[in-house]
Amino acid sequence: MLGGISIWQLLIVLGIIILIFGTKKLRNVGGDLGGAVKGFKKAMHEEDKEKDEGEKADDPQARVSHDEEVNTYDVKAEKKAHDQEEHQEERK
Repeated sequence: MLGGISIWQLLIVLGIIILIFGTKKLRNVGGDLGGAVKGFKKAMHEEDKEKDEGEKADDPQARVSHDEEVNTYDVKAEKKAHDQEEHQEERK
């Protein structure tokens, strides 16, 4: 029992609906409903796919390229070399 409705009452309601609308119309409605559900699922899947691709593009680490050679500049080493040169000049 579904909330006080028996199986016989459901069959009577189904019979009346078939008499009013006909089987062809009900088949079309069922096909349209199935197509709508498929379209909805497809749209949700495409939206998730676009969202994942968008997150990858927004990720800064995804855009970093390590192909170029990087030149580093050590300020402390240059300062030490400069201080040593001055110290040597003072000794002279």
